[in-house]
Amino acid sequence: MQIIIFGAPGVGKGTQAKILASKLQIAHISTGDILREAIKNETELGKKAKSIVESGGLVPDEIVAGMIKDVLKSERCKNGFILDGFPRTVNQADILDKIFVELNQGKIDLIKLDADDSIMINRITNRKVCNKCGNISVKSEVTENYTCPSCKSVNSYITRKDDTEEVIKNRLKLYHEQTAPVFEHYKDKANIIIVDGTQAIDDITKSLLEKLK
Repeated sequence: MQIIIFGAPGVGKGTQAKILASKLQIAHISTGDILREAIKNETELGKKAKSIVESGGLVPDEIVAGMIKDVLKSERCKNGFILDGFPRTVNQADILDKIFVELNQGKIDLIKLDADDSIMINRITNRKVCNKCGNISVKSEVTENYTCPSCKSVNSYITRKDDTEEVIKNRLKLYHEQTAPVFEHYKDKANIIIVDGTQAIDDITKSLLEKLK
């Protein structure tokens, strides 16, 4: 099974991708996680990407495309994959089409999670992220000595530098200008699944699994 999960920043793509990957026993490929790890470790890629990510911009295609291809070719993806965070532009979609042809991939499922911008701004500016495993919680839940429900780390939650209102508005602007057209690119190339991204997490998962079947 080959899946691309699509939607505006903060709509819950990462959360659903992790859940679906676990339930379907396929690989979760998150460009965001890969890039953040590179930035944290101050790799050559991380140094190049740091200023771009923190300003809400898009990392150049040449940095991302090769990394995606290598992961899709790996043993990790032998049972299938769910792509989270790529492609974000029509150019990236064209590159991915060529990668799929080269790797002889079949028709893909494209999941689109819908939500209004105002909801996304409120959701992102009111969240904190575990700096150990990436789990997300709302700020009101993260009290002193808060324990991450995923990795059990204590006091590990932070506010990302790219989760401010100014940055998220810029990311949403880029999404509408550069990423939204990707959906049109795949209309005749993929099995399209659209779900309301403002629902409860469990309800979204249930709906997606039913539609994927």
